[in-house]
Parts: sequence; C-alpha cells; structure tokens
Amino acid sequence: MKAKNPLKIHAECLLFRAVVGGIGFLPRPLAIGLGRGLARIAYAVMGHLRHVGMKNLGIAFPQMSRPERLMILRKSFDSLGRQLGEFCRFPHASKESLRRIVEYDPESVARLEEAERHGCGVLFVAAHLGAWELLAFAHSALVHPLSFLIRPLDNPLIERVVHSMRTRFGNQALSKKDAGLTCMRKLKHGGTLGILADLNTLQEEGIFVPFFGKLACSNAAVAALALATGAAVFPAFAPWDPVRKKYIFLGGPVIEVLRTGDFARDLGVNTARVAQAMENIIRKYPEQWLWIHDRWHTRPRPQDRVCTDFPHLSF
Repeated sequence: MKAKNPLKIHAECLLFRAVVGGIGFLPRPLAIGLGRGLARIAYAVMGHLRHVGMKNLGIAFPQMSRPERLMILRKSFDSLGRQLGEFCRFPHASKESLRRIVEYDPESVARLEEAERHGCGVLFVAAHLGAWELLAFAHSALVHPLSFLIRPLDNPLIERVVHSMRTRFGNQALSKKDAGLTCMRKLKHGGTLGILADLNTLQEEGIFVPFFGKLACSNAAVAALALATGAAVFPAFAPWDPVRKKYIFLGGPVIEVLRTGDFARDLGVNTARVAQAMENIIRKYPEQWLWIHDRWHTRPRPQDRVCTDFPHLSF
C-alpha cells in the first residue's frame, strides 16, 4: 500500500481535531443536534451510501415496502449522527454524566455476572448498533475496563487521537493484526475482550453463514477464541431508548459454544450462532444498525468455508 503524503496526514488530523473538538465543546444536546444535522446532510448528498443501505435492507426485509425501508435508512443515519455527538463528548465525560445517559438492564447485569463467574474470561460480542463506542467507554468508567479489538485507522495521527479518547477510563485497544496471543492470555486470566462481529469479512478470515437468510462472510475470531480459551460468549449492545432517553445496556444470554472435537465443524457452527445473535438484535432495532456497510459484498467461492448446520437461537 502506498504511503500517505505527510502533509495530507497532518491536514486530515487537523480537520478531524477541529470537527471533534468543535462538536465536543458544545453542551451535549447541541453536540448531538449538530451530529444529527451532519448525518442528515450526508444522507442527502451521499447517494452511494443510500444505494448500499437500500440494497442491504432489501436483502434483510424483502417483505417491506420501499417507503418503509427508506424510513429505516433515514433513522439509521440519524442514529449515526447521535453517536458522532456522543463520541465527540468523550473528553468531557465523567462518571456522573455517563450515569445520566446509560442504564444497565437488571436482567442483563445478572446474566453478565453469571458469565464472569464462568472463570475463563468473557467475550463481549457487539454490533455496530446503537452506541457501540459508548458501550465500551461507559463500561470502563461505570463497571470495569476491558480490552477490545480494533482495526487501526489509516491515518496514524487520527488513530492516536481516537485511541486516547477510547481508552480514557482504562480500556485497552488491541490491533486485530497481531493481537491473537494477547487476546488468549487475557481471556485465560479472566479478562473481558470486546469484538464487533457483524461486518463483512474477507474469505481468508471468515466463514460463510446465514445472515438474514443469505450467506454472509463472518469473522471466525469469536468462535476460535471461545474454543481455545473456554471464554463465555456474551452478546452486548447499547441501543438508544427514546422513551427513557438513555442508552440501555442489553446483554446475553450467553451463546452456548458447541464443542464436539471436530474443530472445523465447531468453528462453523459457533460462528453461525454468533451471526444469529447479531441478526436477532438488529431485527429488534433495525433503525439503529449500520445499513450503509456492504455486509453481503464478499461472495463464496468453491473453496470457501460454508456452514448452514446450526439450531435457531432466540434473543
């Protein structure tokens, strides 16, 4: 990959700091309002993203009318704008301010405590739904820090700024490129590791499993780590509740990990179970998921791994 021009790297970082700093300086209601306003502009001018979103919604909800899909897509942009406002406020957040906007569902807390008593670590399996950045950030401030996997941004200066924001309360960001052994050590010592498990994956890194009725290439890392360490696989999400005007921490139940001794089959079945958990929560909150990501872009080749052998899960 061709290296970026240093001037471009610095210019991009200055622009990023100006946007994040400017929005973050505002009181929270204004920051969120501005974020939503920018998202609405993006919806209006970025035709390619609208096309991807409508294509994905057609796959996921073929029975819906076009106006219904457009409404979900517009609301998903609105959700992204809300998250932009919240993220920009991270440098100014305190435990007290986070408690005012984050609420832990009691049943989910009980499930998490049971998973932590498992003794072999917890895999927080999340999706790009609701406040996924705030989910880890608030958890580090209100409960305990955790580690999570990330793909570093192409601009190293922006990555440094984002890293400092994400880890302000003690979280640890691990690069997906070289964190395999570190992840296993953390889980085997009872740690918590967060992984976003809902996006498209390259054939070499994933397994094709059903997702909204169509095969989608899904990252097998969660299943591989669970099989290697015995960690509990715990779905965790933070959707926005417009009635309570808070983000609600929803978690569990723990996904049962199949262990038959046939590693290839176990890897496929458990990856499919994770994908099913992602689908279930998206069906509950479709207006808060990242529809503009081309989830079904990677298509199976004859040599690729495909799994359709798994029981239905409820969430």
